[in-house]
Amino acid sequence: MAIRKSNKLSHAAILKQILKSCSSLGMKQGYDDEYHLPIDVPKGHFAVYVGENRTRFIVPISFLTLPEFQSLLRQAEEEFGFDHDMGITIPCDEFVFRSLTNSMLR
Repeated sequence: MAIRKSNKLSHAAILKQILKSCSSLGMKQGYDDEYHLPIDVPKGHFAVYVGENRTRFIVPISFLTLPEFQSLLRQAEEEFGFDHDMGITIPCDEFVFRSLTNSMLR
């Protein structure tokens, strides 16, 4: 049985890319000087921006392992990519995002 190589990144590689993007937003006001992370984001969480108004949500890193959240991240990558200054932007209505994340917390 031959092993086929996929052109797509593995889930682990995608998660590493996302975390790197979240933690490399640069030194801006409100960021920790040593680690370059937003001061208002608790350890074990990261910020995403959702909807037309780009409302900021703080979500637990554990969401990265959930298929539902991974689907949102794939949509974000397709629409926006991960290389922009604002951080991860989720192309989703805020109400839908809240409902989905609330169900993930249960």
